[in-house]
Amino acid sequence: MKGSLLIAGTTSDAGKSFVVAGLCRLLARQGVKVAPFKAQNMSNNSVVTLDGGEIGRAQGLQAQACGLAPSVRFNPILLKPGSDRSSQLVIRGKAEGQLRAGDYLTHRAHLRRIAAETLRDLRDDFDVVLCEGAGSPAEINLRASDVANLGLAQAAQIPVVVVGDIDRGGVLAHLFGTLAVLDPEDQQLVCGFLINKFRGDPALLAPGLEQIAERTGRPVFGAVPYLEDIWIDAEDSLSSPVGRVVGMPKPPIGDQWLRVAAVRLPRVSNATDVEALASEPGVIVRWVDDPGSIHDADLVVLPGSKATVADLEWLRATGIADVLTRRAQREMPILGICGGYQMLGKTILDDVESGCGKHDGLGIFDLDIEFSPVKTLAVTTGTGEGFGADLAVTGYEIHHGVAVRSAEDPLLRSGDDFEGSQRTGVFGTHWHGLLENDEYRRAFLAYAAGLAGLTGFVVAPHVSAAAERAAQLDLMADALAQHVDVGRLFTLIDDGVPGRQPVLSSVLRS
Repeated sequence: MKGSLLIAGTTSDAGKSFVVAGLCRLLARQGVKVAPFKAQNMSNNSVVTLDGGEIGRAQGLQAQACGLAPSVRFNPILLKPGSDRSSQLVIRGKAEGQLRAGDYLTHRAHLRRIAAETLRDLRDDFDVVLCEGAGSPAEINLRASDVANLGLAQAAQIPVVVVGDIDRGGVLAHLFGTLAVLDPEDQQLVCGFLINKFRGDPALLAPGLEQIAERTGRPVFGAVPYLEDIWIDAEDSLSSPVGRVVGMPKPPIGDQWLRVAAVRLPRVSNATDVEALASEPGVIVRWVDDPGSIHDADLVVLPGSKATVADLEWLRATGIADVLTRRAQREMPILGICGGYQMLGKTILDDVESGCGKHDGLGIFDLDIEFSPVKTLAVTTGTGEGFGADLAVTGYEIHHGVAVRSAEDPLLRSGDDFEGSQRTGVFGTHWHGLLENDEYRRAFLAYAAGLAGLTGFVVAPHVSAAAERAAQLDLMADALAQHVDVGRLFTLIDDGVPGRQPVLSSVLRS
């Protein structure tokens, strides 16, 4: 097998990342040399690569599905939104300043060249490159500057399959309408459709799929059922809504649950840090944005942020800041990660991200943070301090803020350096992925449960975050193999775009 396929979506969070990850896993299990590719991503969920860059978290998962280490080649352009109108521009893993929405057109030629060059090199090195689109190709107002959807497909002549989320409602109109608004040249590249998150009787859906095929001249390759067991590594912020329970909580081993409140910051970054907690029996993790839920929780996680100062002020405006301060005084568990850790300090000096200068933090830690123009990007190893002493840990860092002074006990040791802060009940670190270290996570949960007075909570002895992720990838692959005509998708990869296909306007006239 040799070639490429681009999975586009009718909307954000339609299932593009899921389909690409599942196909990557299927092909890798068959011995095919396969790699993922997303030319341009807009996400604050990212992971550090071994070559010292950062890429979208979903591409890191897709790389794992292929049996590969994450690489900046899999996501050469990353936009990390800091506000509604500007994003940090990351090129080949390195930050290159801010990009405002109105400035995008001036960068499009440069970005297209980067995407095309990277994809060409990947296709030389791998048998199959599975591409993921961004947002929706139906955003025709952005077609002139498109880098990741039909712009990429046209440049490389890649067949396109459009996936739609039926759970949102209106999926048949979404599929039909996505094709209908495209220019005839772009329509030629769309070779069929996929349905995602289907519930109910397939016989009731079949007539609609037949009519879509008749009216567009393109097949529906399958309908993947709604799979509640698949929940890790969400790409889009839409996957972390307020009130959502993360994962599928398993019954406790003891007679008590440990309730985790993950604060849904407006600009939450690397929301996936809480997923390792959600894999534990007896632990229920919920995204919250109100003081009451945070007051009642056994453990509060204050995650990363792409707009630390702005999200800190949101904490104050909502009353959450006061609740966090009272929790700290009562020595009830709080864990701050990256931006969340920075907010717990005494002062933040930020002339880089917000440009606000010196700003008061929550003052829970006796800690001063200063933002550096140079972003820290590192894969890290070390050992835990305090309750996790002598436990080996790994993680990764993505941050501008640096701890320039701390009067707190460190949380971690890396070589001769100390990292993070802790005092009874409150913990903070710049490290992402720390909770994926199984022994450390177990020690942390046992300690946090003790502080919360949960004498009936028992930590499971053998949960593996890595095994959970691998099992999820196999579930994705198995679901596609069972419910999608993957043989026809593989033929598309091998043969490329079929001969001239119907243009929707002519089909309607006929």
